[in-house]
Amino acid sequence: MKNKTLTPILLAGIFFLMLGLSFAAVPLYDLFCRVTGFGGTTQISREAPDIILNQKVSVRFDTNVNKLPWNFKAKTNVMDVKIGQVNRIEFEVENYGNETTYGVASFNVSPSSFGKYYSKLGCFCFEKQALKAGEKATYIMTFYLDPEMVNDPNTKNIKDVTMSYTFFSSDYYNQSKL
Repeated sequence: MKNKTLTPILLAGIFFLMLGLSFAAVPLYDLFCRVTGFGGTTQISREAPDIILNQKVSVRFDTNVNKLPWNFKAKTNVMDVKIGQVNRIEFEVENYGNETTYGVASFNVSPSSFGKYYSKLGCFCFEKQALKAGEKATYIMTFYLDPEMVNDPNTKNIKDVTMSYTFFSSDYYNQSKL
């Protein structure tokens, strides 16, 4: 008789454990990516490093637009930056459509092992951006390359990285469609 009551309790416990893990999976994966730089996830920083190395890395900026009538480009396609030095890059965006449109930019870094050493101090990424018909805007990203990269065998010899930004249409923010 004890076995018959223990089995449903055990199964219910497993069910609730799996349910809890399914809700925790997204925040745990996000935390994992931010800590390890997995998949090219870059870091967000509050302050610049104290050390600037004399070693340079060439940072290329790739810009794309998905389902938006926007032109999007970096003012400088390639920057040679010193490791640890704070850098600033400007992006130009123009809505060539006939109405206000909304977009959100996402990014990734390649090679992906470099993600945890690419630190942003300020970025327009993942924030809603609205552009009226014919409107132009300049978005700024401030970043540095973490000096710790020279101590990592996977990144110490990297001389060239690519930051790829894509603006996606965000119908969620389009009030006329709600």
